[in-house]
Amino acid sequence: MSGASLPSRQRLAVAQACAALVLSAAIAVLAPGGGDAALWGVLVGCAIASRLITANLQADLFLSGSFLCGALSAGFLGPAAALVVPAAAELVGWAVERYRPVMLLVNVAGAALPTVVAAAVVQAAGVDVDSVAFIGVLAASSLAIIVGNIELVGLWMAWVDGNDPAGRHRTLVDFLPAVTLNIALVTAIGALYAQSGNAVLGLVLIAVVAFTYMARLVVTARERTREYANLSWGVLSGLIRTLDARDQRAARHCAAVARFARDIAHHVGMDGRDQELAHTAGLLHDIGRFALSDRVMERGVVLTEDDWVAIRRHPELGADMLRDIGVYGPLSEIIVAHHERVDGKGYPRRLAAEAIPEIAKIIAVAEVYDTLTAPDTYRTRLSSFEALTELRRVVGTQLDGRYVEALAELLAGQGTEYRHADTADYDEELAIERRMNQAAGG
Repeated sequence: MSGASLPSRQRLAVAQACAALVLSAAIAVLAPGGGDAALWGVLVGCAIASRLITANLQADLFLSGSFLCGALSAGFLGPAAALVVPAAAELVGWAVERYRPVMLLVNVAGAALPTVVAAAVVQAAGVDVDSVAFIGVLAASSLAIIVGNIELVGLWMAWVDGNDPAGRHRTLVDFLPAVTLNIALVTAIGALYAQSGNAVLGLVLIAVVAFTYMARLVVTARERTREYANLSWGVLSGLIRTLDARDQRAARHCAAVARFARDIAHHVGMDGRDQELAHTAGLLHDIGRFALSDRVMERGVVLTEDDWVAIRRHPELGADMLRDIGVYGPLSEIIVAHHERVDGKGYPRRLAAEAIPEIAKIIAVAEVYDTLTAPDTYRTRLSSFEALTELRRVVGTQLDGRYVEALAELLAGQGTEYRHADTADYDEELAIERRMNQAAGG
């Protein structure tokens, strides 16, 4: 009968029974205790501390101080320590995390059994710890512990969850960087201990624990930053959608500008980060218009001088919003400058030429082009050729000629749909933005 065909409670009971049996077998093969009491204390203490702060540096790269301590106990203290060290670490971890009790038994058995077996093999080999051969034995036993842990835990979890054991785990190749890193550390630390004793070993293991803790802080900060960025982006995209409800060209226009800006940045050879900045700035360049009055947003209304003053403030308003959010702060200098002109007659700061951020110049070209060619523009719609002619006319005064010509080269190889961006879709560009954020987060 397969695991999947048994009721969930029966699978849990069988898994617990198997894990208990494995632990009993591990205890049965224990050699009499003994060994260096100080080493026992160092390894147990560091294993517990490491278990509480183990960090995944990336998806398949992890550094486990508790594994290092278990492997060292197998090499230098024998089967008794090889059981106690990983078991104590996992028990303390469970006491803090309080995950499913069945998994406690599975994790303890999966960590302890391979370590105990490795310790028994090392003990039976009788290799002198001061010899080069012992380092090879330690490396081989460490590899066996990792493989055994992956296999045992994978089998038990496949059984508990009712999955096919054949697909229970990823291949060892997927974890090769982590396996190599951890084995290298075990052998290096083992060689130091064999030569220098407990004092050096304690310092090295404390350093490993400290490094693991710092890595965990970095990983935690990265995850929180990603979550905050996603939350911030949700707020900003919600504002754009609200703006689109007031001015129905807003979302399509932002999507078109984002696409043109990213492509121009790529065409002129900017790196990936600047291409992403151009795309994000395009999506958000008009976010400040959210603060404008309904009167200013209406079509066909004769605008007063006060209205124009308010309109000219929208880059500053948008930049202020981005600075307040924080994560998108670097974009604020781009957003605030996207209506500046190379001749210094733009707004709001009257920046000129080199004082204008390069990506802001790209946004300006993309925005003017889309405004001239869009079906929902407030002026007579121009063809792509006519729009490029107009852009070239204001090169050196309003726009930067390098980016105008880059856009012209891009458009030369594209069809009408791309040239006019009639179907530019904010949701589609937003999906691209989210993928870029995920890639940046790792």
